[in-house]
Amino acid sequence: LIKNAESLELAKKIDTIILDKTGTITEGKPKVQELIWLDNSAKDILFTIENNSHHPLAKSITDFLGDEVNLLHLNVEDISGKGLKSNYNNKNYYVGKVGWIDELNIQKTNEVNQLIDSFSNKNYTISFFGDDEKVLALIGISDQIKSTSIEAIQSFHEKGIEVWMVTGDNEFSGNAIAKQVGIDHVVANALPNDKMDIIKDLQKKGKVVAMVGDGINDSAALAQADVSIAMGNGSDIAIDVAEITLIGGDLTKIDHAINLSKQTVKTIHQNLFWAFIYNIIGIPIAAGVLYPFNGFLLDPMLAGAAMALSSVSVVTNSLFLKYKKI
Repeated sequence: LIKNAESLELAKKIDTIILDKTGTITEGKPKVQELIWLDNSAKDILFTIENNSHHPLAKSITDFLGDEVNLLHLNVEDISGKGLKSNYNNKNYYVGKVGWIDELNIQKTNEVNQLIDSFSNKNYTISFFGDDEKVLALIGISDQIKSTSIEAIQSFHEKGIEVWMVTGDNEFSGNAIAKQVGIDHVVANALPNDKMDIIKDLQKKGKVVAMVGDGINDSAALAQADVSIAMGNGSDIAIDVAEITLIGGDLTKIDHAINLSKQTVKTIHQNLFWAFIYNIIGIPIAAGVLYPFNGFLLDPMLAGAAMALSSVSVVTNSLFLKYKKI
């Protein structure tokens, strides 16, 4: 779904594509592979906090916990790029990226460090659940790569397009996915503003950057990119900000959009060329430029028909786009 002519015309000039990971390269349907409790006295709190979030990782955790827990009445605060925070019985609870543990000065025991290393070696996306004093649980989550992602990224490389993956996920998980799909440039642990800053830096180098994402956290980067592309199964704000939406979230459609852009601009140039040639020849004849030489005057009815034929030829050439290989 292409919202404006500018994005369609600019797509042919794309030389750098930045991809989000979850929901863009992967299916966006993560599943909890391991949840290890260090203190299981706060299961209800974890379930309630995650139940108040619309993030795909949150849903995977609530699905994993299932019917074993009760829903509490809590106010949940979304800390952008880090996780979720809540308060219960005058005690703060946190769910989010493991890097947030150090920022919150929560104690990390040797057992916690060993579990983080173990999860990292398994290429899990890692979340922690803790309070102000200690880590209560560690959660290892994985997501399947879309069947079309490798094919799409290979086609980008064949076009000479530089491909980046910028993800808020940890470095181990990000590099593992990048290796499987053939991406060389990886930025992990990226906050929403980091994605936008990377695009700005590339644009300063003269790059024409396309950003592909699906989440609320991608909206700032999508707004900054030269061409913004959202997954059709992504968040409403991402779709609203983006100029191009991929119905179904198939990355190979980006290759189709680039090819369509090339064919469209080529057709525009053909139409302009022939329209100019047609008018350069036709207008002087209609004005009687040949009359002094051979007495020829163009009949007004023929001139009108010729003008209509000019429009028909342009429209017909444009309609041939339907039959060209995209």
